[in-house]
Amino acid sequence: MDTIATIHGALRRRRLVGDIGEEAVRRAVEAGRWRVPWPGVLVPATRANDPLTLIEAAVLFTGADAVVCGRTAAWLYGCRSLDPLPIHVAVPYGRKSRSYEGIVTHNGRALEADRTERCGLPLLAQERVLADLLCRDHGPTAFAAYDEALLLAEDADALRAEVRHRIETRTDRRGTRRAALLVELAGGQPRSPAESRMQFRLVDLGFPNPVLNHPVHDIAGRVLFLTDLAWPGLRIAVEYDGHVAHSGRELEDAARQKELERRGYIVIRARASDAADITRVERELADAFRTRGFPLRRVAGVPGVLESRTHRERLWVPR
Repeated sequence: MDTIATIHGALRRRRLVGDIGEEAVRRAVEAGRWRVPWPGVLVPATRANDPLTLIEAAVLFTGADAVVCGRTAAWLYGCRSLDPLPIHVAVPYGRKSRSYEGIVTHNGRALEADRTERCGLPLLAQERVLADLLCRDHGPTAFAAYDEALLLAEDADALRAEVRHRIETRTDRRGTRRAALLVELAGGQPRSPAESRMQFRLVDLGFPNPVLNHPVHDIAGRVLFLTDLAWPGLRIAVEYDGHVAHSGRELEDAARQKELERRGYIVIRARASDAADITRVERELADAFRTRGFPLRRVAGVPGVLESRTHRERLWVPR
């Protein structure tokens, strides 16, 4: 009974009942061999924590016209900076959209036109998913996911153009000004999602957009290392010390900083804890810019916002 062929293991209860009978299904559920994530849907206990199995179960539960969207769809496209759970699905307008524990249901237009498939699951086209995230989701998180998608894309310029077009032609204009800025801000270069979020936060505070992965060369022209975020013309760098990536690299990080300082750089170190409170990094970076003679002035009445920004709308207002 556990070997019935499905894509990711999820089944409608009525299908399993048709195969083995109501009593056998009841006993299998009571014995814990099958789990019931949502009414009328079963998943094998051995795959009860598999995101793909749970996504398949959510689609079966929501209905044939449902498509995976939002963060869950971005995860299916490879954006591992996002958590696919709870599972986001979209259904057409006109159908009641009720969210259940573990499922967030949205209403959407033209779902069938943008319907595609990945991992055997129905989901929205990638450019629509990314445009939706940039317009509606948590700013730093959406930006990190979009940056990751550009890195994974076979043609990053084409994907950027498609997302830009989606934003420009959205019927719902909420969040489109912010999203249009973010589309051009992302670099799509190899780095951690945390570094993408840090870039977003610094630009949102009003600092100029940094250069990503700026190379530092030796006397022979060979690349010694890449800085995380830098303003080379001002000789300012932000080095991000993540929990995992920099574990055991303290001596190497110290050597990098010493070399940067030898070359005249002001180095600000950002830590994972700064994601929750960026005040220290903002203060040290502002001091560095002032040291370099770069004018930074506060916007009157708006704490934490600098007047040097090239746009007048906050990219993200923390809630």
